[in-house]
Amino acid sequence: MVRPHHFRSNPETLADNTFQSVSQANDVAQKAYDEVTDVANTLREQGITVHLFEDETTYTPDSVFPNNWFSTHASGELVLYPMFSNNRRKERRADIIEFLQSRYKYSTTLDLSGLEQKEQFLEGTGAIVFDHQAKLAYAARSKRMHEAALNSLCERLGYQPVVFDASNSAGTPVYHTNVIMAVGTEFVMVALDMIEEKARQRVITAIQHSGKALIELSETQIAQFAGNTLELDAKNGKLLALSTTAVEALTNEQKIHLAQWVKLVPMPVPTIELGGGSIRCMLAQVFKPA
Repeated sequence: MVRPHHFRSNPETLADNTFQSVSQANDVAQKAYDEVTDVANTLREQGITVHLFEDETTYTPDSVFPNNWFSTHASGELVLYPMFSNNRRKERRADIIEFLQSRYKYSTTLDLSGLEQKEQFLEGTGAIVFDHQAKLAYAARSKRMHEAALNSLCERLGYQPVVFDASNSAGTPVYHTNVIMAVGTEFVMVALDMIEEKARQRVITAIQHSGKALIELSETQIAQFAGNTLELDAKNGKLLALSTTAVEALTNEQKIHLAQWVKLVPMPVPTIELGGGSIRCMLAQVFKPA
């Protein structure tokens, strides 16, 4: 996790992120700082190891969302991703990379950031929702997900890409796959109605073949970040990290369904959500190499 000292809405990403709001409140930065602190503390109380880095700069307003610029893999890779907006490219930090390499001994650092020169963007686990058990990489087409970059990464990791178009009811493309979809060990949460009709069955078939339960989300729930969740291994089993906004959007039936497999751990991050992302975007998973 990255704790920002000067959080604000990013003007460079406002154009294609329909989840983003502009707030003029003077206390936004302090509220965001406190929300990140509280999330880190809550996860630690659940037995999750949290590596918390500070961002005291003023030129990376989206640094609270580190999952977009790197991912780690149990097969031994640390992947660095090409970012769409200029100020998000500055989020890549040598100290974080060095810490991860030193602590977890990844055998390979796969640096895709050079693809920015070709305008081939692939924003990490925002653009890609991995199913690590079934070796699938779900990805919605957008300015932030270039198919050639995805295919190259999947070939390297041994994953099968599942690519589709997705948009809201107004026809605006979904900017990141992880706002409409989350994959757990036993389940997949996804807004099927937001996926283009001709690709929808292909996504359903991929989920069915993975053997996971399908939990359908509505566009209204997606607008409340119900798809922006992350399953984590805690000391007493698996938990689902999500925001209070998200959990309040879920139906009782969905909560009961999820509770078969995970403990729901809702956390309030209303200020962070003004920036267009929620709990899942705030968490860059760290997998230990097998």
